[in-house]
Amino acid sequence: MWRTLFVAALLVLAGCATVAPRDGADGGSVDRRAFAPGETPDRPNPWGERELTVAINNTANESRNFRPLVRRALDFWTNNSARYAGFPVDYELDSNASDPDLVVKFVDGIESCANVAEPAGCAPYVTHRGQISRPVSVEIAGSYSNESTLLILKHELGHTLGLNHSSEPQSVMAPSSALTSLPRPNATERRVPWDDANFTVYLDASEAENRAAARRQVRHALDYYARGANGTVPERVSFEFVDNRSAAEVVVTLADDLPCRTGDTGSCGRVRGVDPDGDGALERYRSLRITVGGVGTEAIGWHVGYWLGYGFGFQADAEWPAPLRDATYDERRSDWWEP
Repeated sequence: MWRTLFVAALLVLAGCATVAPRDGADGGSVDRRAFAPGETPDRPNPWGERELTVAINNTANESRNFRPLVRRALDFWTNNSARYAGFPVDYELDSNASDPDLVVKFVDGIESCANVAEPAGCAPYVTHRGQISRPVSVEIAGSYSNESTLLILKHELGHTLGLNHSSEPQSVMAPSSALTSLPRPNATERRVPWDDANFTVYLDASEAENRAAARRQVRHALDYYARGANGTVPERVSFEFVDNRSAAEVVVTLADDLPCRTGDTGSCGRVRGVDPDGDGALERYRSLRITVGGVGTEAIGWHVGYWLGYGFGFQADAEWPAPLRDATYDERRSDWWEP
């Protein structure tokens, strides 16, 4: 069994395990807020004073010390505000200041900001004095890695200096960035590596010899897992057939050709999901694609059942329930799903 990881989209990876048993006689966004790139701004300081006092309010993780990250972000703008914002600014970091100009709030989550769903940070876009009501709040989601948290801090503080998404430096103020969260359990370490245990299934049986019989085979495999697959998955797992392929989490395709090999029969499985902590392993699955080809109608259920196990995070052979490991040619064509 081999696996490949490749970037599919921002913070989204795809993992493939495209060697199922042969079948033969032997077996996350940052909220982004314009000077044109390259344009040197020249405008007054909307704060009306050069030194700003900054406090910290951490309700996200009391055991995590965010102060060094805030200090680094403030130092960045102390050194670069004149160049990019058009006026110099200094900061006094007093975590418990009673009358600060800015409060950096680390929170569990930000519901919305400027119509951005699940933003990583949020701050007002300050361009003139009338927009300032002290203390000005800068919200930062507290679930990101140190590197990403520093980028979010710089970005949101840039908004408070009047910079928006077209402003320089684009390495900080660009409208999107790849962010990584704090380490999270990998999908294969979770009891259910999905957001929930209720799955939508699409079956493409257009190339099947007997579509009705093929559908029954797939249903047997789904029902087997819905009953707990001999205790290998949680109870109350459910599967519902849907008619919209793009809306299905699990897609089963019965085809003459397999995407994982040529000149052979058997099956392939592929999971896609998200890797928010950037460790190269998926933390949650979002889709499972199963392709079965050339195995005969009676063995379709077994192959689908095998790959459903992969979709539940099974890795070692011993993790699959007994009927789905080391099965013979005849066993794959039996009523293996029976209690």
